[in-house]
Amino acid sequence: MQKFLGLVAAISLMVAISAPQAQAQEKKGAAAAPKTKVYDFSGDTIEGDLVRPEGTTVDARDFAKHASLIRIRTNFIPEIIKSAEDL
Repeated sequence: MQKFLGLVAAISLMVAISAPQAQAQEKKGAAAAPKTKVYDFSGDTIEGDLVRPEGTTVDARDFAKHASLIRIRTNFIPEIIKSAEDL
């Protein structure tokens, strides 16, 4: 069964890949020549300096240690039972 599913997946993938190419070839005619532009930057010289911030680097400090903000509720189970009885 797995081989059959693999074969079906492979065939559907091949059809999906070849379909857009066939459509693209039909639309492209022999009369339309591709337009090509060539840019020549060989005579241009770029000059500049590396810009860096002034001053010293500041290292990050360790985060402060705080107590947990999560409080464990001791009356949680009786509240669940009470809400179930209200249904």
